[in-house]
Amino acid sequence: MKLVFASDSFKGTVSSEQTVELLTKAAHEVFGPCETVGVPVADGGEGTTDAVILARKGKKVFATVHGPLMEEVSAYYGKLSEKEAVLEMAQASGLPMVPEELRNPLNTTTYGTGELIMAALDAGFTDISIAIGGSATNDGGMGFASALGIRFMDADGNVLEGKGSELEKVAHIDVSGLNEKAKKAHFTVMCDVTNPLCGKDGATYTFGKQKGGTPEILDRLEKGMCNYRDVIIKEFGVNPDDTPGTGAAGGLGAALKIFLQAEMKSGIETVLDLINFDKLITGADLIVTGEGRTDWQSCFGKVMQGVGDRAKKYDIPVTALCGGLGKGYDQIYEHGIDSIMTTVDGPMPLSEALDRAEELYYKGAVRMFRMVNAGIKLHAN
Repeated sequence: MKLVFASDSFKGTVSSEQTVELLTKAAHEVFGPCETVGVPVADGGEGTTDAVILARKGKKVFATVHGPLMEEVSAYYGKLSEKEAVLEMAQASGLPMVPEELRNPLNTTTYGTGELIMAALDAGFTDISIAIGGSATNDGGMGFASALGIRFMDADGNVLEGKGSELEKVAHIDVSGLNEKAKKAHFTVMCDVTNPLCGKDGATYTFGKQKGGTPEILDRLEKGMCNYRDVIIKEFGVNPDDTPGTGAAGGLGAALKIFLQAEMKSGIETVLDLINFDKLITGADLIVTGEGRTDWQSCFGKVMQGVGDRAKKYDIPVTALCGGLGKGYDQIYEHGIDSIMTTVDGPMPLSEALDRAEELYYKGAVRMFRMVNAGIKLHAN
């Protein structure tokens, strides 16, 4: 019997890598000798680079870049092969990097994300996957593009730094200085949001508040983003609002798509491709996945949905071990998930469940495998 383990992390308690260890231990306790294959996974959000590095046996490559407020920070990307690299923009431009009292999307920039990409390009990587969740920015990707050699200028010809407050000043975009290595590389953007660049569902009004934007700040940023969009339309003949996902990461999605012709792709689909998941599950009798909380949102670009859909293609049964269930959790059954079991084994405060997360996960895994074993015996009879 071959068992494959591919579970998301339980945020702040059990890592994806730990789920593999605990499931392996529980499987051997219940089934005795059996073939187990485990792989850390993520959905393109926090922890994606680490999960892919572990799965591909890659390595971290560190670089000094600038953070959201242009402070020097240490960030890293993952080397997967001689040509492939993976990185998260949150490493250089993430919201947790900005103290709460300083959060203001007028002042933040994606410049460091551009520097991190340049570091990978200078090291010879030509196939780069980028996770763009968790940003502190709303600069339309100007900072990122500036680090790659693109110049954004105001009406007087002054070169802008590339932060949110300068969107309203953009009058011309000069791409003649775009780095040659960037022109030749292939970029895949892990993006599961479909928001346009502008409008009520755009980058600013959808995500700006969580980045420190007050109503007044958001109105100013939206006006600036519309100006930025109009300049792009005028000079490149492309309307970013026509492409889903351009509003991701405060407009970084637009810059990646328009200036680098990046491929926009689901985060979990990209991760599963990077770790060669289809090959990994060949010959599997059962796949185990899971996440901290399963609800209706789990069907939209999350690990369980991605794993379940892949397994469904090959008619491989999937069971899930989750921390808890919320409204609409049963919708995940439409995505190849055959059964769900929770780790919590009785009424308890959330604090206790979090404190005992590893213990509860292991016990839940044993219960789950015992149920699977009962099914095997039933089928045999």
